[in-house]
Amino acid sequence: MKLFVGLGNPGRQYDKTRHNIGFEVIDELAKKFNIPLDQAKHKGIYGIGHAGGEKVILLKPLTYMNLSGESIRAVMDYYDIDTEDLVVVYDDLDMPTGKIRLRQKGSAGGHNGIKSTIAHTGTQEFNRIRVGISRPQNGMAVTDWVLGRFTTEEQGKMAEAVVKAADACEAWLKKPFLEVMNTFNQ
Repeated sequence: MKLFVGLGNPGRQYDKTRHNIGFEVIDELAKKFNIPLDQAKHKGIYGIGHAGGEKVILLKPLTYMNLSGESIRAVMDYYDIDTEDLVVVYDDLDMPTGKIRLRQKGSAGGHNGIKSTIAHTGTQEFNRIRVGISRPQNGMAVTDWVLGRFTTEEQGKMAEAVVKAADACEAWLKKPFLEVMNTFNQ
């Protein structure tokens, strides 16, 4: 069983914001795999189904970004999922808008959702897909930037990035994550 988690914040006011790109990837996977996100427990909303010959769970934690690990840990414990069967998708300020990057381990890099995930899984060694949102310009506060929406110019790049991240998730159902990394990190 594979667990795909997209990080974000619940509530309409956060829809389509930079910080919610993980949620958008999970929505894309739900369409791609035809898995409705129709279950609400473990501090999240999720769906269970099959794709690529694997049983999969698609999860959007509803704990707000800084507490994402609580929901992830609850689902992992309930369904007995190991960290090697987890992939977390989230926004990254330090990458250009629309670029994706896969990693198997690493620090939180200042991302509070990843800090929480590391704290609750007890390890930095889990698969991740980072989606670039760039850094704010002109002295804008980081909080305002990540909770802001993409410009018209950025929307096309981000739509492509969401599809590419979902494609990487799908590829992981058939190939080892390292192989998927080598393909998608070029």
